[in-house]
Amino acid sequence: MSKKLIPLHELPTGSFGKVKKITAEGNSRRRMLDLGLIEDTTVESLLKSPAGDPIAYEIRGAVIALRSEEASKIFIESIS
Repeated sequence: MSKKLIPLHELPTGSFGKVKKITAEGNSRRRMLDLGLIEDTTVESLLKSPAGDPIAYEIRGAVIALRSEEASKIFIESIS
């Protein structure tokens, strides 16, 4: 049974997910791939800024902040 995919920006703080799909195109897609956001990469949602955007994520040992607009184009499978 397949788990439900959610946009990365909906991942609750302190939770983990695995990248399953990226819908961004062009330079935005290239940047995400360069940051290590490839299929089956584990991502942890660390914290939100006081305004709620951007959100800090740990990706392959690095902490990276993504705006909700960018993170909404990355679909993940939540890991329990």
